[in-house]
Amino acid sequence: MRSFRERARRWPGALALALALPLAGCATDSGRPAAAPPASDPSGTGGGSGTATPPPGTRERLRVDGDVRQYLLHRPAASAADGPRPLVVAFHGRGADAAEMRAKTRLEQAATARGMLVAFPEGLGHGWGAGTRATKRRPDPGLDVRFTEALVQHLVRTERADPARVYVAGFSNGGSMALRVAAERPALFAGAASVSGQLPTGDAAVEPTGPVPVMVVYGADDPVRPLAGLPSPPPDPEEPILATRSARDTAAAFAAAAGAGEPVTRAEKGYDRTEWRFENASVGGRRADGTVRLLVVHDAGHTWPGSTLPPPQGFGPVSKDLDATNTILDFFADPGPDSDSGPDSDSGPDSDSGPGR
Repeated sequence: MRSFRERARRWPGALALALALPLAGCATDSGRPAAAPPASDPSGTGGGSGTATPPPGTRERLRVDGDVRQYLLHRPAASAADGPRPLVVAFHGRGADAAEMRAKTRLEQAATARGMLVAFPEGLGHGWGAGTRATKRRPDPGLDVRFTEALVQHLVRTERADPARVYVAGFSNGGSMALRVAAERPALFAGAASVSGQLPTGDAAVEPTGPVPVMVVYGADDPVRPLAGLPSPPPDPEEPILATRSARDTAAAFAAAAGAGEPVTRAEKGYDRTEWRFENASVGGRRADGTVRLLVVHDAGHTWPGSTLPPPQGFGPVSKDLDATNTILDFFADPGPDSDSGPDSDSGPDSDSGPGR
């Protein structure tokens, strides 16, 4: 097994793959969020009834900033005794869509079994504004953040989503988007998770602004967006690829914003886990305790660990040692430190970080 440090230093030979599905975009259009009631319409996941309680698996619409945005919505089985329900907002990768994210993760199956609502929003141009820099294609870099905020508020109002249990997750560019909204709206989310996504840096940098539990899951051998980050991305004729921090520096930025202590690292079967613990933090007038967790998955590429959906050619292997979907949902349910994270664990900057980029 190659060491973590050796894997972190590896640089992919085929950076052209990053043009196919990079992890960070920028956003489009302008204006302020003004949520409007969604209209259900038929989709491959189930027919929309147009009523206040359409069946599970509907395609919904929401007008924000003058654009009609779409999302797939999955509901758990209704019960007269049901109260407010947790909500997961899941962003697809660049070049993909909500249906692909649903198939890759099977998130709605795992979440529905836990009584959670799941929304899979559609990105404009099959991408997300994960960075703060305006571009020709995305002149308003804040649009997708406002859309996410409006979507959450709408689902709290119309679907009994619990505002205290709203979570965000994503893959690749969608993972970077999940990190951005958690960084900029920490009071809105009780947890965030990114698979194969890092925080943008440089002139599109995103800085965490408050405490929020975060999990970053990353393939050690990612050939599209390296574990060590992409400080000098190649040009993209359609939309610039953003420079990113390393996966570790991404997690450490959230840990610093939460006032977390020193990290603790442990080797698990198939991955290395690094954890920062924070407590007695305050966000949005409430106390926030939890952890920031980095899982570096051995022998895994730019893929969703545990997925049964084959990745594109050249994206690397899919780990079967980790079920990312259930691991993320478990983390959302209990973002505190793992029971075996303690002073006997290996820790320190040399235990898992590789080059500090």
